[in-house]
Amino acid sequence: MIITVVGTRPEIIKMASVIEACRKLDVDYSLAYAKQHYDWNMSAQFMKDLGYPKPDYVVDVGSGTHSSQTSAAMMGLEKLVARTRPDAVVVEGDTNTVLASALASVKLHVPVCHVEAGLRSYDLRMPEEHNRRLVDHVSSLLFAPTSHAASVLRNEKVWGRIRVSGNTVIDACLRFMDQALAESEILGRVRFRVFALATLHRSENVDNLSTLRTLVGVLLGCPIPVVFPVHPRTMIALRNTGLMRKLEVSKKIQLLPPIGYFDLLVLMKECEFILTDSGGIQEEATSPNIRKFVFVLRERTERPEGVRAGFAKVVGTRDCGSILRSLELSLKACRTLRRECPYGDGNAGFEIAKALRSHQFKLKRHVI
Repeated sequence: MIITVVGTRPEIIKMASVIEACRKLDVDYSLAYAKQHYDWNMSAQFMKDLGYPKPDYVVDVGSGTHSSQTSAAMMGLEKLVARTRPDAVVVEGDTNTVLASALASVKLHVPVCHVEAGLRSYDLRMPEEHNRRLVDHVSSLLFAPTSHAASVLRNEKVWGRIRVSGNTVIDACLRFMDQALAESEILGRVRFRVFALATLHRSENVDNLSTLRTLVGVLLGCPIPVVFPVHPRTMIALRNTGLMRKLEVSKKIQLLPPIGYFDLLVLMKECEFILTDSGGIQEEATSPNIRKFVFVLRERTERPEGVRAGFAKVVGTRDCGSILRSLELSLKACRTLRRECPYGDGNAGFEIAKALRSHQFKLKRHVI
């Protein structure tokens, strides 16, 4: 038996096609839900939208500091792994729950399979950068979304086996877009005909007053109106710094509460371009049924494939004027995107499930 752990919105989205493929291929698996996001819209609603089965196990991680969150997840998952003794534990991404799952498993001599391995921003301010490196180096089976990510892993001489799988987020975009268009009512709430979509949530952006002030200036100065679903962390930071009022009074900014996955898909499809510090959105924007240009509001990205393919530009976070000039100069690129998606053909979940089935019993004997 294999245990698959999910705990946050990106993990839930990106593991949906793997879970579906495991069911179709009769892979013996159980689903563990580690509640790292306590807001309904941030996790449980996504599971409902994506047709997840009821989790077999629930680990209540909750919010808190990085250390308290990681330790709570590690203790809860250690008890689960010790009790169930799975053949392997499958994790996706780079969250504290992912790191905790990996450490708890290898300490108990249970192999770890890491979906979306090999991503590197080389920005050590990001807690996720530390998490993903550590998880990659204790994993027995590493699913790299691209050949670039695989080369990163080979250069770091990881001990586990590497497979290039494609990115499962493309599976989700292709699988759920039609359903999203049919069920979402989000466009009825948007008051602009032409708009950009903005999202902000990274701690190095929203928890730094100077950076947050710069990014608010970018939203206010954007050449077209902006629809801005506000992440709970960002909402707190904006209110605590007095910057929320500037957005609330602007006629060019429409603020929305946190939205579900289907609403997000529709907004990405219908917007002119995207302003974001999200990693997943950089990938989703390249999906053949979305194909939108992304201005990455970060200093570095661990998704260089989108930049190289002409879907994204890293515009930084330090100089509002420079970022706005970059927006103006790059607007033509928003309408001349290449057709090739750099993250695969939408069959990553099937490839991963097939590999898990093949390696299910071999992994038990391949413990790092």
